[in-house]
Amino acid sequence: MASASNYDLVILGGGAAAFAAITEASRRNLSTAMVNTGLPIGGTCVNVGCVPSKHLLAVAEHGAAASDNPFEAVTYSEEPTVDWAQALDCTNDLVERFRQENYVDVAEHFETDIYEGYGKLVDDTTIEVVDDADKGAKISGEKVLIATGSSPWTPPIDGLESVDYYTSETILEERDLPESIIIGGGYIALEWGQILHRVGVDVTILQRSERVLSGMEGQLGREIQRAFREEGIDVVTGNDFRQVQSPATDSSTEAIQQDVTIETTVNNERQEFTTEALFVATGVQPNSENIGLDTVGVETDSDGTIRVDEHFQTTNPDVYAAGDLIGEPELETVAAKEGNHAVKNAFGEEGVTIDYDAVPAVVFTRPEVAAVGTTELEYIDEHGICSCRTVQMEDVPRAKAVENTDGPFVFS
Repeated sequence: MASASNYDLVILGGGAAAFAAITEASRRNLSTAMVNTGLPIGGTCVNVGCVPSKHLLAVAEHGAAASDNPFEAVTYSEEPTVDWAQALDCTNDLVERFRQENYVDVAEHFETDIYEGYGKLVDDTTIEVVDDADKGAKISGEKVLIATGSSPWTPPIDGLESVDYYTSETILEERDLPESIIIGGGYIALEWGQILHRVGVDVTILQRSERVLSGMEGQLGREIQRAFREEGIDVVTGNDFRQVQSPATDSSTEAIQQDVTIETTVNNERQEFTTEALFVATGVQPNSENIGLDTVGVETDSDGTIRVDEHFQTTNPDVYAAGDLIGEPELETVAAKEGNHAVKNAFGEEGVTIDYDAVPAVVFTRPEVAAVGTTELEYIDEHGICSCRTVQMEDVPRAKAVENTDGPFVFS
């Protein structure tokens, strides 16, 4: 590609927000280019998030079908087994197909130029590629959209920095799973905890707060804890983590399997949990460092999220931002809507916004967990009173008919 090019819209990032933006830009006959910084084209969802995790959840569910069978009329001659390496091969094939069909082909259809390499803002509306295939290229636009997404976040626990551990990205590279593993307590941790448990790993979930899914309605978190414990997953809440310890890493061993001990305090009592490996699933952090934000006057909050107004405009009026790096909710569908709206506002002055209280959230465990709107406590904090109702699934005829009565419906 040419060393310097001009477009209507240039994008730093190549995930859901970026592709929603080029779709809207194409509708307006705008020329577009993106610098795909970080993960392969498509971003988190297709490469290391939604697609692989949901595929592996389905694989694990079928692997556990015999033990989960509630019907006396159904019998199995033998227990199913899961070939983890083959499951990863199938996952990789699926990811590659989705990446090509849903992203590469779409960019080609919309005549979007894709620059590969780490990009930095070097002028108000200019991005320079500083490494990789298109090193040295500079692309400028009338407007810029920053959509670099997020990466797994590591909490500040003493000793953690010196221990090898898995994340939701690196676990997809591990073909020889450990026999036991400790994991966090958010929605990513719960999905991966159930995947790993159902393919034969002994899983312990350690949650800092008093229940898992602490951002959702309390009854939902308590119900998923009960269901996980019944399935054989150890769930320990209310942890005050002290330190992490592990023997020295053997550099000749590819797998992260070296016994890890977490020292924590639960109910004012010190406890130790030791497993073969550690899986850190404690949230994400925005990919906002070292991309030239200071150079172009784009401000961030203390956690690194980019400050935007309700129209996704940053503190630089020619620069917009969308997706995980502007903060919660970090969802692929939300990122896409933000990218779409950013283009509408940047080029059409439409003033479109998002009502984040109306955004649903789903955890694809079994049982699945879904929520939309404010919680009972949030509503009471704002209005002082709440007319709330709970319907147990065991009172729902269809749930009883299929013998799957886990969980409540909570209305407020």
